[in-house]
Amino acid sequence: MRNKPLLVAVALTVLLSVLVFAAGWMFGSHKRPPPAQASAPASQPVGARAIFVPGDGQIDAIRRGVPVDKEGHPPPMARVENTDIRRVRNYPMQPPTIPHTIDGYQVDKNSNRCMLCHARANAATFQAPPVSVTHYMDRDDQFLATISPRRYFCNQCHVVQTDAPTLVANGFKDIDSLLAAPPPGGH
Repeated sequence: MRNKPLLVAVALTVLLSVLVFAAGWMFGSHKRPPPAQASAPASQPVGARAIFVPGDGQIDAIRRGVPVDKEGHPPPMARVENTDIRRVRNYPMQPPTIPHTIDGYQVDKNSNRCMLCHARANAATFQAPPVSVTHYMDRDDQFLATISPRRYFCNQCHVVQTDAPTLVANGFKDIDSLLAAPPPGGH
């Protein structure tokens, strides 16, 4: 019975855990009525998907209004826009977005599928914009013969666009619209 103090400590720990659980169950939040849930706004643009906004104005991006004890249905997968049309950039030096699907593109240490079309030597043949000369510069601004290792993994900066609904309003204004707007206060 050399382990008797250890057995007593384990038994007390288990007993204390059961008591804490029981107290939490008796006085816990399971007895509170669920909060009222607001529905999606009535006025939505044509073609916009409905998003759930709880009553307190916070975005419920994970559960989408489904109570925790219920099984929800996932929203449909967003489709990648595949228009091959260059998008306008919102600010100088913004990495351009990818205007086509890249499913199945291999970009790893041995191969970069993007460079098949976007390498400076192949861009004219594939009618693709060539990567910027900055992609061929090292961190000391010295030009390299091949693409720089720090610019090799394209998806670090460039992303595809999808038709997913906007969950958070965007109030971004580019510099041109800020300069064109009248100053606050009318002065």
